[in-house]
Amino acid sequence: MNIEDLEWQARTLGGISPRLVTMLVERGETELLVEAAKERGEWFCAQAAARELSRAGETERALDVLAPFAEAGWDRARWESAEVLLEAGRVRQALDAVRPDETGLASERLCHDFAQLLSKAGRLDDAISVLTPHLDSEWILSALVELTEGQDRDEQVLGLIAPRAERARRARGEKRWVFHPGNAQELQAQVLERAGRVDEAVRILGADVEAGRVLNQNTVTAYAELLQRNRRMEELRALATGVRAGKTLAYYARALEADGRAGEAEAALRRAIAAAEYPDRFRWPLIELLGRQGRIDEAVEVGRPVFDDFDICLLPSVLELLCKAGRPDDALALLDERSDEFFEEHASWIGSNRIWVLVETGRYEEALAYAGTLPPDMYGLTAGKAWILEETGRLEEAIALLRADTGARGSALAELLIRHGRAAEAVAGMPSLAELHAASRRREAAAQADAGPDNPPF
Repeated sequence: MNIEDLEWQARTLGGISPRLVTMLVERGETELLVEAAKERGEWFCAQAAARELSRAGETERALDVLAPFAEAGWDRARWESAEVLLEAGRVRQALDAVRPDETGLASERLCHDFAQLLSKAGRLDDAISVLTPHLDSEWILSALVELTEGQDRDEQVLGLIAPRAERARRARGEKRWVFHPGNAQELQAQVLERAGRVDEAVRILGADVEAGRVLNQNTVTAYAELLQRNRRMEELRALATGVRAGKTLAYYARALEADGRAGEAEAALRRAIAAAEYPDRFRWPLIELLGRQGRIDEAVEVGRPVFDDFDICLLPSVLELLCKAGRPDDALALLDERSDEFFEEHASWIGSNRIWVLVETGRYEEALAYAGTLPPDMYGLTAGKAWILEETGRLEEAIALLRADTGARGSALAELLIRHGRAAEAVAGMPSLAELHAASRRREAAAQADAGPDNPPF
């Protein structure tokens, strides 16, 4: 076990991934997680095993699982150990284990994590004090708001946010676009709303949006969401039909629909598609609206003008809409209608989606036959074939297929085995961390070589 391998696991979700770990946890395989942590140095297994043991009251075993990782210098293990101690009621010991020193108090990340631990320990005032020096950071200010929700601290939090929101307003008035925290205005409105001061939240944030005193579009959408939640239809209509329509019309349309005025919502969206300089942003809200009304053919026609424009990404959602409506043949027809250029540029995507549609509708043999016509090196093809075999009950064939393909992801085979009650076999068949990390380094080196020195691949 070494820091380099641990950092690689955390950075790339390498080794036994969080997805696999979640599957093991759901199946009660705590002991297998403990074994993988101890024998293979799998961090995600150690983390999950410690949490499960802690919940079961096995504090010392949980700490024992984490100890080798902490001894290797992995800070995440120290923090997980503190969580275990806290779960066991050993509050002082938990806090002392990770309490930041003077240098640590200068770190946003450390202060954030320590504040979270303090809050769980019932020391909310201390948590706020730890965060306060860092409140000019957007994510720390957001963390403060989240941490204090429902804790009867709204007035205190507003006192900390208000001067920052005012400085953000002034920054925009002075033609400055860069200011931290740029989310102070929307967070101020959020806390006012949860404190029951909705009118004040609407008045303050509305005035900022109308005057253009906002630093990012998230503040505008936060205002639209505030209006939608509180059924402020007139203010929302004014926002959604003005210069901010591109970002806010969809919120108004959903509010109209919820108010029993779906016809008005549809009309507003159709007008925007017909008149806007960039109308494509309004197509999906209209497709969703029509889909909820069962008007599938009309929904398809709304999206049709942009189906060959892959960047807009409406086609995948319309395919799903058709399949859910029990119309897989129409979904297949849409795939077949794509231009030659689309087929050439997105052959892998077309192939995998045709397989998906066929399997979703129970046409397994047709799907398998079609998969056999695709280039064998197509990304994800082996996993797709294995999925078809699994769906038809041909488990051993699926397993053999994945084992035979050295290019297939090891996790695909592991997931298949875990789903069928063969968790120990799945873990035993995974390559070691050293092998996986070495393979990752080779891929990165190859990608770098292909990209050249002036074009980093990542």
